[in-house]
Amino acid sequence: MVSAKQLIQLTVGATLLWGAVVPAMAQESNSTPLYTDPPPRVSPLPSERSGQRSPLTTDFQVGALQADYTGSLWVGSHQGLARINPATGAIQARLNVPNQFIDAMAQDRVGRIWLGTYNGLVRVDPRINQITAQNFRLPSNRVLDMAIDGRGFLWVGTDQGLAMVSPDRGLLMTTLQELPGISANALSVDQDGQLWVGTLNGLVRVDTATAFIVNRITNVPGRSIQTMATGPQGQLWAGTSQGLFVFDAQTGSLLRSVTQMRGKSVTDIAFDETHSLWVGTESGLFKLNPYNGAIVSQVPNLPSGHVLSIETDVSDKLWVGTTQGLAWVSLTTGRANAHDTFSSSAIVQQ
Repeated sequence: MVSAKQLIQLTVGATLLWGAVVPAMAQESNSTPLYTDPPPRVSPLPSERSGQRSPLTTDFQVGALQADYTGSLWVGSHQGLARINPATGAIQARLNVPNQFIDAMAQDRVGRIWLGTYNGLVRVDPRINQITAQNFRLPSNRVLDMAIDGRGFLWVGTDQGLAMVSPDRGLLMTTLQELPGISANALSVDQDGQLWVGTLNGLVRVDTATAFIVNRITNVPGRSIQTMATGPQGQLWAGTSQGLFVFDAQTGSLLRSVTQMRGKSVTDIAFDETHSLWVGTESGLFKLNPYNGAIVSQVPNLPSGHVLSIETDVSDKLWVGTTQGLAWVSLTTGRANAHDTFSSSAIVQQ
């Protein structure tokens, strides 16, 4: 049996032997560097990188934009929610929202800002820059789009159906969960005050007074609707992965396919004050003549060609959210300028 003294002697001997062997092994290896001086300094040090953004951890997607009644622009991105002065680009406020993945925004009749996130609805009061309501019981917490109807009610599209919310009382009024096409990807209120819903399987028209389905259109090229807008002439414009299409908003009949957009994945649509049509796609932003579908121009110098959101006529600019950041477009020159705070181009190179 080994005594305690013998055990200590064996341990010390093994330690001395290891100390003699390891340096020899290191000297024989061509891949293990031996430093006689301190190792090379990494610049900047980790403690000095707090102000820098890592391209591996920062998501610059800007999925939602909303101008408010004060003239400010709200920017919903995967970095959270910010309020900016669109004239100067200066950040006026940042709000700590429960979920930073914001893909939809709307302003109600009294000026409150509603956010659609991966985790439900959030209501913000712009007078105090604070959240005043959240956590509504929806068919799903994954909010895809929102619209305000003629009576002022907020319609919320989720990936599991449709809901109507009273903005004033902050109450869920009704839901439409058995929605043909399941997912309410895009919403638009027509000139008759009825709600059109773009789904995974075409278009559905909903009576806003009863929440009953009154029409269903399935013969849409591409089937899954990605974005919608009601034009100044009352027609319904819908974008899919295969192009841009125009429908009669009363009958739902397909009127035409926009030739110049065929084969393009259309991600957002917006009309400006001059009735020009702006079409965001996965391969660029285009200005179109809505009467003949001709491309007037394509906007260069965006942070990314993959457009996610458009907000027109804000401080004489067009604002564009992309997968790689935020930009504004001069209506004089037609050129885009990236917003430094919300753009991957502003990353400090390491």
